[in-house]
Amino acid sequence: MKMIIFFVFLSLLHAADGKENWYQPKANTSWQWQLNGDLNLKYDVKLYDIDLFDTSKKTIQLLHQKGKKVICYFSAGSYEDWREDAESFAENVKGMQMDGWDELWLDIRKDSLKSIMRRRMKLAKAKGCDGVEADNVDAYTNKSGFPINSEEQLNYNMFLAKEAHKKGLAIGLKNDLMQIKQLVKYFDFAVNEQCNQYDECEKLKPFINADKAVLNAEYIEESRYKTQYAKDVLCHKMKKQKINTLILPYALDDSFRYSCD
Repeated sequence: MKMIIFFVFLSLLHAADGKENWYQPKANTSWQWQLNGDLNLKYDVKLYDIDLFDTSKKTIQLLHQKGKKVICYFSAGSYEDWREDAESFAENVKGMQMDGWDELWLDIRKDSLKSIMRRRMKLAKAKGCDGVEADNVDAYTNKSGFPINSEEQLNYNMFLAKEAHKKGLAIGLKNDLMQIKQLVKYFDFAVNEQCNQYDECEKLKPFINADKAVLNAEYIEESRYKTQYAKDVLCHKMKKQKINTLILPYALDDSFRYSCD
């Protein structure tokens, strides 16, 4: 009994010292983001961000053997009817269709949804992922079909971070720029889309100030990035801000990749 108490004390002391036992990507972490198509394992980067469901445990092991860290993507705020756990979602959690996507917003206030997200993180841990990217965590700023307010979104996002850490997983904050100041201490890195295009990169500064990686994607379909000069201008700007930026296709299928690293 004394031995058990001793180990509990050590665990609490460890947590109090802030020495977390999960991966924490630092600012200026090179990365690759691919969610569709045959996964290209050949990039000389520190971190791969790949799909949780479509990537096998064996592939994750191969990436680890190559010295890469692996972040596993899943949607924490939308319903995708093609996922293997799609039948787990009750009808009352499904809302309006997301603009431009064949997905439905979810009612993040429902406890049944939290149970599904816990299982997804358990799957990520079982597959050997070093962390997760939980997407679509900004329903409060969209027409979701539910009266979700900013406080409810904040609570849900903090729930996701705490659950990931309980399982020894890093977690990235996807977009949700309006709540960065409240959430930066809970999340280990940030994943953003088009902060340069929308002139929002400055909002990601709290992560950089905390020496946490900011991983940004701009999309080649935007004409502004199609010339070499435009790419050079973008990369100079992003490097100066310590934001690791890729220019990628919307499909995230590795059909095109330009890295600022």
